[in-house]
Amino acid sequence: MIDEIKADETLDCRGLSCPMPVLKTKKTIGKMQSGQILEILSTDPGTKNDMPAFTKRGGHEYLGEKEDDGFTRFYVKVK
Repeated sequence: MIDEIKADETLDCRGLSCPMPVLKTKKTIGKMQSGQILEILSTDPGTKNDMPAFTKRGGHEYLGEKEDDGFTRFYVKVK
């Protein structure tokens, strides 16, 4: 199911450490419209805990994550 998600925008945070992926995600989400999907690419292992917590706090929908070659793809639906 996660393979069928079509992101409206992709945010590349590979190589960035906590808290930068979450801060950049927050900034990007602020420019997006409700219902759009943001794909976040991250190499920071902490993002696996941070992203679901951040989206819940912000009222957004965490759609899941997918391991890729050396990084993880996270999917968030903007509220």
